[in-house]
Amino acid sequence: MKKIIFLLCVVFITSQTRAQFEQYIITGRVIDGNTKLPLQGASVFAQNTTIGTATDQQGNFSLHLLNGGYDLIITFTGYQTANRRITTADALDKNIVIEIVPKEKALEDVVIKSSNEVKDGLEKYGSFFEENFIGKTANSSQCVIKNKNALHFYFYKKKNRLKVLATEPLEIENTALGYSIKYTLDSFTHEYASQLSTYSGYPLFKDLQPADEAQKINWYNNRLKAYQGSMLHFMRSVHDKKIKEEGFEIQLVTKANEVETAIPVQDFYGALNYTKNDSTQVVEILPNQPNLAVLYNKQAPDPLYLSTTGDTPRKFQLSIVTFAPDQSLGIEQNGYFFDQNDIVVNGYWTWQKVADVLPYDFRPQ
Repeated sequence: MKKIIFLLCVVFITSQTRAQFEQYIITGRVIDGNTKLPLQGASVFAQNTTIGTATDQQGNFSLHLLNGGYDLIITFTGYQTANRRITTADALDKNIVIEIVPKEKALEDVVIKSSNEVKDGLEKYGSFFEENFIGKTANSSQCVIKNKNALHFYFYKKKNRLKVLATEPLEIENTALGYSIKYTLDSFTHEYASQLSTYSGYPLFKDLQPADEAQKINWYNNRLKAYQGSMLHFMRSVHDKKIKEEGFEIQLVTKANEVETAIPVQDFYGALNYTKNDSTQVVEILPNQPNLAVLYNKQAPDPLYLSTTGDTPRKFQLSIVTFAPDQSLGIEQNGYFFDQNDIVVNGYWTWQKVADVLPYDFRPQ
C-alpha cells in the first residue's frame, strides 16, 4: 500500500458561517532578527486558511481567527520563513514579537550546485509530481498549477530519490472546489525504493468568485463531499466525541508473526485514552496500539481510488494512522492537530491530496 506523510489542510468559509463561531484576535510585530528593525510588508497568515495580512510601517499585524489552533506563517522576500503555533490563549498576549532572519545566500548556492538538478525536470517528472501532490481524483482534473516553471527537480541516483523545490509560491487554481491557493512549497520528496512520498509547505487560500448561484451551490456540494470522511472531519469528530455519530469507527491494529489483525473496540474514547482540557478545549489522544484503523462507514471508496490503487472493494473507506512511539496527539476544536510530524498515514486519506483537502474553518451548513 502506497504511503504518504503530509502536512496539509486548506480553508474556505462564507461570512454567514464565520458568524456562527466564536473568534479571537492575534496581534503582533515582525522585526529583523539581526537589526531588530520593523519589517513593513511582511506576509503574515494562518496556514491552511484564507486569513492573512501584511505588516504596516511599524511591522504590526492583526488577524481575526475562528477559535482553535493554527500555524502562523511569516514570509518576507530574502528572509527565512518563520512558523509559530498559535491558539486561542495567544489572544491574551498583546506583545507578540516575531523575528525573522535573512537567508544565507552562500549556503543556498552550495546546495543548488550540488543538488543534481534535472535540466528537463518539468517535462520528465512534472506529471508524476502533480499526480502525487495535486492527486488523481475527479477534483484533481479541475486543479491547475499556473506557474509550473517555478518548479525545479533534483534526482539523486545513489539514494534513488526525487526532490522538488519551488522558487516562488505555487499558484494553484481549483475550479472544482472554488478557490485559488498560494502554496509555499517547503519540499516534495519521493523515495523510489519504498514508494514513499512526503511533502510539506504553507498554503494560503482565496475564494474564487462564482459566476452565478448555481456554481456557488455546486462548489459547496463538492466541498461537502470532500469533507465527509476526511481527516479534518475525523479529527473534529474525535474532539467533539461524535465518532460514531459522524459515521466513523476505529479499530486497533496489532501485529504478531508478521500478521496484522484489526481489533474492533466498543469504547472508542477509552481505546484512544481520550482526555480534554476544559480551559483550553484541547483534546489529547494516545491509542493503546500505535497503529489505528479508521473506517468511514457512510461512503464506499471512490471507483477511481479502487482502479488507481487496486485496493479491495469495500462498503467503507479505510485509512491507517501510525503514531510515533509514546507520542500523544493534541487536537484543537477546529480540527487542527499537533505535532503533525508524529503520525504517518496510509490508505484512503493518502489518495486525497491538494485537490481535495478542505479548510480548518470550513463548516457544513
